[in-house]
Amino acid sequence: MIDELNTDRKVVGLKQTRRAVKEGTAAKVFVARDASAAIREELTALCGEKKVPVKLVTSMQELGESCGISVGAAAAAVLK
Repeated sequence: MIDELNTDRKVVGLKQTRRAVKEGTAAKVFVARDASAAIREELTALCGEKKVPVKLVTSMQELGESCGISVGAAAAAVLK
């Protein structure tokens, strides 16, 4: 369980996470290690450009559970 994601101020999923980073509302991004390499690389690069910290988590299943959903998630972000 990722305690930082135990908040209402978060988005879950690649599209919403990407949008939050681009709009400058993401405080920290979480990316699953077992997400596709293309997704990990793209999101990590975008976060680097926008100076948003990225934390890799063990699996999509762990990330989904930490976000309170019953399916895996490739990415999530805690909002400012």
